[in-house]
Order: sequence, then C-alpha cells, then structure tokens
Amino acid sequence: MRRAVAWICLALASLLGLPAAAREPRYTVLRIDTRSQPLALYLNDERGRPFHRFKDLDAWLQARGQRLRYAMNAGMFEPDYSPVGLFVADGRERAPLNLRAGEGNFYLKPNGVFLLDRDGKPHVVEASRYPDLARGARLATQSGPLLVEGGRIHSALDPQSRSRHLRNGIGINGDEVIWAISDGKVSLYEFARYFRDELGCQDALYLDGTLSSLYAPQLGRRDRRGKLGPILAVVEPAAAP
Repeated sequence: MRRAVAWICLALASLLGLPAAAREPRYTVLRIDTRSQPLALYLNDERGRPFHRFKDLDAWLQARGQRLRYAMNAGMFEPDYSPVGLFVADGRERAPLNLRAGEGNFYLKPNGVFLLDRDGKPHVVEASRYPDLARGARLATQSGPLLVEGGRIHSALDPQSRSRHLRNGIGINGDEVIWAISDGKVSLYEFARYFRDELGCQDALYLDGTLSSLYAPQLGRRDRRGKLGPILAVVEPAAAP
C-alpha cells in the first residue's frame, strides 16, 4: 500500500509539471529533469562570503530577480567552508579535484564527482575519471564515497554497520537527477542500496551526513541544521507561480 501511495504522488507531481517528489518511509526524494530544470551550484556571494543557509541564498537571489525552488547541501567542506574537493560553478573551476589519500567518508576511495557536462547532461563518475569530462563542464562537485558505480555498491560499505546518521546524496537515471535525503538515521550501505534497488540508479554519490538539509517548500521542507558549504539548487524567476 505504501509503495502504491508513493507512485500516486509521483504521478500527480508529473501531471503538475513538478519534479516528482515522494515521501518514502525513510527518505524524501526529488526527481529533477535537467532538460527543463537547470541546476546551479552556489557557495559564496560576490564578496566571497559563504551563503551558509538556504534563506540567505534565497534572499540574495531574490534581489536579482530569482528565487530558490529546490536546494540541497552538495558536498563536504573545510573549517573555512571551502570545498574539500572539486567545485565548478558557472563553468569556472573554483576548487581543484582532490585525489589525495586521507581519512573520513570523503576519502573512502573510490570517491566521485557529480557534474553537468558541456551539453548539460548529468553524470556521477569516479573522481579520477573526471578529467575526461572536465572540458566544458557547467558545474561539478566532488564528494565521497561513491555509493554506487555501474550498479555495484561500494565494496567498503558494510551491510552490518552500526554507523547511522542522516544522509543525503545524488543519483543519475538518464537525464534525470535524483536527490535523496534520509528522514532518519541510516547506514551508508542502506543508503547505497536504496539508490540502486529502489531508485534505479546505476551511479550515485554520497554528499554529506549530519548537516544533510533540503529546501523544498512544496514538501514543507526548509531545513536549518547548521551552516552549509556548497549548495546545489534549482532556481526560477521570482515572478514564477
């Protein structure tokens, strides 16, 4: 019955011309068609100050005749809120690809990159493969681990893991970009399996944990869990209905 209700919600969203959105028992999901709803990445304003919060980014956009439609935190950051890895916005690289070894989820190799290529097509790729797609990339953000690659769950993710947190990530299905955020605490393995088995993603990337946040007013979500670094967004004209 729950699955049937979820699919009804997806169908209604499609009929209304919105990204399909559904509340699963443990996840909130947004499906964004990049052919009609272009994505953008944000970090700092024109003075170099991090936006930190969705409301501040929305206020900045509204002063420029735009507004947020959807947004989600989009990668890990250093203490000064600069990206840990690659960050490309508006076709300009602002932080380089990071292939170093280290500790923590970002460095659990293979890690990966979400990007829109020169034609606007979305990809999730293993980080070392990014240079093959880098030329003309419109936006890109690096994070880790790579949850699913070619339909295979990351080999280091433990089905028995007791490490459970809020999680958010991004997956690809053709031209569709799928955002998912857990509504409760889940393991990385459970999150990866959800992307693959329930959302049908052959490739998916983990974005972050405890601070995982979503802005989706149509779903009653304006999360405020702390100061954010990179933010992935769907933006529309401020006068849009």
